[in-house]
Amino acid sequence: MKTMLRRRSFLRRSAAALAAPLILPSRVWSAATPPSAKRRLGFIGNGTQGRYLMGNFIKRENVAVLAVCDVDQTRRLNAKRIVEEHYAKNGGSGAPGVCQAYTDFRDLLARPDLDGVVIATPDHWHAFIGILAAKAGKDIYCEKPLTQTIHEARALVKAVRRHERVFQVGSMQRSSREFRRACQLVRNGALGKLQEIHVAVGGPGKWCDLPAETSEPGLDWNLWLGPAPWREYNAVLSPRGVHTHFPNWRAYREYGGGMITDWGAHHFDIAQWGLGMDESGPVEILPANQPDAQEGVRLTYADGTVVIHKSGNGITFIGSEGRIYVNRGKFESTPESLVETPLEQHKIQLYESNDHLGDWLQCMGTRKRPICDVEVGTRTVSVCHLVNHAYWSGQRILWDPKREAFVGGTGDKSWLTRLYRSPWSLDQVVKA
Repeated sequence: MKTMLRRRSFLRRSAAALAAPLILPSRVWSAATPPSAKRRLGFIGNGTQGRYLMGNFIKRENVAVLAVCDVDQTRRLNAKRIVEEHYAKNGGSGAPGVCQAYTDFRDLLARPDLDGVVIATPDHWHAFIGILAAKAGKDIYCEKPLTQTIHEARALVKAVRRHERVFQVGSMQRSSREFRRACQLVRNGALGKLQEIHVAVGGPGKWCDLPAETSEPGLDWNLWLGPAPWREYNAVLSPRGVHTHFPNWRAYREYGGGMITDWGAHHFDIAQWGLGMDESGPVEILPANQPDAQEGVRLTYADGTVVIHKSGNGITFIGSEGRIYVNRGKFESTPESLVETPLEQHKIQLYESNDHLGDWLQCMGTRKRPICDVEVGTRTVSVCHLVNHAYWSGQRILWDPKREAFVGGTGDKSWLTRLYRSPWSLDQVVKA
C-alpha cells in the first residue's frame, strides 16, 4: 500500500502512471462511515437526473451536500452554486467552499468526510465508480441500469458485500404503491397461476454512428469516455452546459443498451419482483422472429412463466384467473376488485417503501439492505442484457441463473463483458 500514488489529473499522467489509473490512497480503503446526524453526500454526475436527485436530497434535514462532480465545467459549477445558494437561503453557510466541485470522481471519493455518494453518470461508468466507492467506504445510491455488462454486475455485488456498503439502485418504481400492489397480488396468487408477463419498453441498443463535432472548452471529453472506445465528441452524447433533457447516449451500445436497459431496468425489474426472482433469472431466451425486430423476445423461467418483450410502455401480468396492467400512476385489473384488495391480509408481504431516496438514507443508519439492493439491480440488468443479446445475435440462449453462465452450447462468453479502453481496466480496479 505504501507504493500507491495520490491521484493526479487524468490528462497530465505520465505513461507509467497510466498503467494504474484507478488506485486511491490507502487511507481511503479503510474509511468507515462515522456516526453523524446528517448524511454527508457527494454527487457524481450533475446532468438532468443528477440535479433532480440532488434537489431532492438537499431539502432533507438529515442530509448535507458537501461535493459535486462532473466532467463538464458548466454543469459542476452550476451544481455547486445550487448547493451554496440553498444553504445560504436556509440558514447554512453560502460562502464559497461549503461545497467543493470536482472534475474527476476519484478526487471526490478520496474525501474521508463523505458518508455516501450518488452516481448519475452514463451507464458505462457505473461499475467502475460503484466498485471504487465501495472500496472507499462510501454507501452508494446509483442510477439504473446498474452496469454495462453481466460481468460488471457480479463484480459490483462482490465489492459491495466485501466492504459492507449500503447500496440502493435507482429503480424507484419499487417505492411506488401501484407497483408494490401489483407484485404482491401476483405473488399471493390473486391472478391464479401466473402464465405470462408482457414487459412493454422500447427496443435494443445500436452502435454509435454519430459524426464528429468540435468540442467546446470546459469539457473533459477523454474522461467522459473513460473505459468506452475512443470517438470524437458529439453533442448528442454530452450536450454542453446545463441541459434539461435526458441525453441520447443511452441509445448506443458503447454507453448504454437502448430502451431495453434504460426503461427495461424499470419494467423488467417489476417483472422480476412479481415473479419472486430478485436473486435469479430466466433459463431460456428466444429471439424475435425477424431480423431488426424491436419486440418479440421471449424469456422462460424455471416454473414455466413466460415474459415477452413488447413495444409500448408498462407491465401486464396475465394469470389463469385474471390480469393486471401497471404503470406509473396506473393500475388496471380484471377482476376490478383487486384495486381495493387489502394488502395486509396477504401471507407474502413485500418490502414497503414510499420514499426511495429516504429508504436509502434510513438503511445507511440501520445497515439493512434497502428495497432495491445491489443484488436486485444486478439481476434486473442481467435480464436486460440477455434480452439485448437475443436481439443482436438472433440466437436461442440457454442460461443458468445460479452460475450466471450460458449453457447447452448456446451464447458466447464474450457477451458477458466488453473491451475497455486503455488504461481503464475493470480487473485492475477489482484487484486493487
